Amino acid sequence: MTKLYLSILSFLTFSLNTSAQTKPVQYTDTVRSLTPVTVRGYLSEQPAITVPASVSVLGAAQLRVQPDNSFVSALNTVPGIRAEERSPGSYRLSIRGSLLRSPFGVRDVKIYFDEIPLTDAGGNTYLNTIDIGNIRHIEILKGPDGSLFGANSGGVVLLSPVNKKDSTYLNAGVNGGSYGLFHQKVSLQKVSGNNRFSLNQSYQNYDGYRQNSRMHRIYLQAGDAYKYAPNSELRAIALYSNLDYQTPGSLTFAQMQADPRSARLPTATVPGAVQQKIRINTKMLLGGLVNDARLSSRISNVLAVYGNHVDFANPFITNYEQRDENTYGMRSYFTLAAIPTENFDWKLNVGVEWQQTNSLISNYDNNAGKKGKVQKIDRINTGQHFFFTRYAADIFKRLHAEAAVSLNYYGYKFRNLQPLNESNTSTRDFDAVLMPRLALSYQITNDFIWRASVSRGYSTPTTAEVRPTDNIINTALQAQIGWNYETGFRLRNHDESLMLDASVFYYKLDKSIVRRLNPNETEYYINAGGTNQPGFELAFTDWLIKRNSTHFIRGLQFNTSVAISRFKFRDYTVSTTSYSGNRLTGVPREVVVSSLLLNMPLGFSAFVQHNYTSSIPLNDANTVYAAKYHLLQAKASWQTNIGNKTKLELYAGADNLLNQKYSLGNDLNAVGNRYFNPAPLRNYFFGVGVNL
Repeated sequence: MTKLYLSILSFLTFSLNTSAQTKPVQYTDTVRSLTPVTVRGYLSEQPAITVPASVSVLGAAQLRVQPDNSFVSALNTVPGIRAEERSPGSYRLSIRGSLLRSPFGVRDVKIYFDEIPLTDAGGNTYLNTIDIGNIRHIEILKGPDGSLFGANSGGVVLLSPVNKKDSTYLNAGVNGGSYGLFHQKVSLQKVSGNNRFSLNQSYQNYDGYRQNSRMHRIYLQAGDAYKYAPNSELRAIALYSNLDYQTPGSLTFAQMQADPRSARLPTATVPGAVQQKIRINTKMLLGGLVNDARLSSRISNVLAVYGNHVDFANPFITNYEQRDENTYGMRSYFTLAAIPTENFDWKLNVGVEWQQTNSLISNYDNNAGKKGKVQKIDRINTGQHFFFTRYAADIFKRLHAEAAVSLNYYGYKFRNLQPLNESNTSTRDFDAVLMPRLALSYQITNDFIWRASVSRGYSTPTTAEVRPTDNIINTALQAQIGWNYETGFRLRNHDESLMLDASVFYYKLDKSIVRRLNPNETEYYINAGGTNQPGFELAFTDWLIKRNSTHFIRGLQFNTSVAISRFKFRDYTVSTTSYSGNRLTGVPREVVVSSLLLNMPLGFSAFVQHNYTSSIPLNDANTVYAAKYHLLQAKASWQTNIGNKTKLELYAGADNLLNQKYSLGNDLNAVGNRYFNPAPLRNYFFGVGVNL
C-alpha cells in the first residue's frame, strides 16, 4: 500500500511541476469559481496552501456529506485523527496517537469554540456536549502547538459556530434511522442593519445498538454580533447542553462473539452495567463575549471573556461520581501589521490567555444508580495562564517564516472535605515552561509549496489524572513534554480543483502519561518514560470531472487520506516488566479513508466512503489486538427548489454496509480482558431538510 501511494505522489509531482507557472495566476473556473481554502488558526486569515504547518480544514461542503449525528465520521476523514464513540455520545479523540491517556473524553488536545477555550484549566474537554449539526467550520492543527494555544502535546481543534454571511435564513431538518435514531434541528439567522442574531436548537435521541446504551441530548446555542465599525465586531455567544447517555461497558472477546449487543455482564463478585445502571449525565452552560476590533489601519485586537458551568454525574460499576465545575477566563491578542513593500511583509502578535477551573469532586457508593455512602469528597482548584508572541514574515512573496513562543504557568490547589475534613489547602505549582515553534514554507513554484517546522509540546496532567477514580490525589505526576520535527509539501493544479498535502514527522515525547488499572478496576496514572512517534500523512482531493451544468455527470470528486504510524514506547518499565520497543497502545499502524462524491442533474447526488483501519494493540504488552476492519458507508440525496427562496433536501444512507464486526472505542489495558465495545452492524438513516 505504501508503494502505491509513493507512486501516486511521484506521478502527481511530475504532472503538476510540468504545468507550473512562474508568475502568479488567477484561479477561476469557467463554470463555478472555487473558493480558496483559508485558515484562521494562526491568528489571522491566510491561504491554507502556504501555511507552514499540518493544518486540515473541514468546511461546510465536507461536513454536509457526512452524518450530522456525531463528530466521528467527519473527523476520521482527516489523516492523523482518530475519533471513537465507545457508545452513543461517549467520544474519544486523539491527534497522532494521544489516545492512551483517555479512558473516555478528550485529553492532550486543546479545543476552542470560536475564540473561547472549550478545554478547561484542568485539561478536560466536553466535546460530546456539542452538536456537530451546529458547527460551520472545523480547523485541526496537528502536532504540538503550545506556542499560541498553551498546554497541549497532541494538537488543536478550532470549532466555528458562527455563520458570518450577512443573510437572513431559516433552516430546519429531521432525520431518523436504525436503533431508534431521531435527530431534529433548527437554525435561524436574522440580519438587521449592523446586527446579526442567530439561534440554533437541536434534540437527539438514540436507543443504541447494545443494551444500556440509550442517549439523548438537548442543545441550545445563541449568538449575536454587532458590527460597530467597518472592520470591528462584538459577538456574544451562549450555549446550553444537557447530554445523558447510558454506558454498556466492555466485553471480552468471547462475550463479544457470543452476543455483541450485550452490556457488560455481572460476575460472582461485581454487578454488571444493567444492574448498576451506569450512565453519564453532563449539563453545560457556557457564555462569552468576543470583541474583534480594528484599532487602526495596522493594529487590531481580539478579546474574549467567558465562563462555563458543568454539572457531571457518572454512576459507574465501583462508585457514583459527581463533579461540580466552574471555569472562567480570558484570551486576548494584538496584531501589528507592517506597511508592506513589494518584497517584504510581516505581522507581529502578542497575547495572553488565563483560565481558572474550580472543581468539587464527590464519590459515593453506587447503589443501582443511586448515591450511597460517601467515599471521598475533594475540592480542586486549577489555574493556568500563558503569554505568547508570534512573528511572521513574507519575503519576496515566496518564503514565509514564522517564529512563536509561549511561557506557560500551571498549578493546582486541593483540599479533602470528607472523610478528613482538612482545614489547610495543599498547593502544587509546576515550573514555568517555554514552548517555541519555528516554521518555514517556500513557494518553489506557484503550485508546489514546501514546508518545515519544529515545535515543542507540553501537556500537564488533567484534573481527572491528578485525582483519578482510585480517589488518591497524585502529586508526583509530571507533565509530558517533547519535540516534534516535521516537513512536507502541498501541490495544486491551476484552479485548485486538485490538492495534495503530504508530511512526515517525528515526535519524541518524554514523561508520557499513561493510564493503569488496579485489580478493582479503579484507575491511576503514571509517567512512562517516553515514546518515539514517526509518521507519514497524506490528504488528496481532485474533481476528476469538474463541476458543470451541462453534462449528465455534473461533477465527480475523489478524496483520500492516509496515515501511517510507527509509534513505539522508548523506555517504559512497570515494576519488573519492560514494554520498551512495544507498539504504542491504541494506535493503528495504517488508516486509509477514501470517498467519491457524484453530482447529477435535477439535484441528485451520491456519496460513498470507505475506511480501512489496521489492527490495534489493546494493551501495553502487545499481547491483545483488535482486528483490522473495513467500513463502507453511502448516502444519496436530492435537492430541489420550491418557489424562489425555499430549498428542499431528501436523503437516505447506510453505514457499515459490509456488516463488519468491530469495536469502535476499545478499553485499553482492561481488567478481566474486557477490551471490546462492539459497534453497530449494518444500519440505515434517512432525513429531510428545508432551507428558507
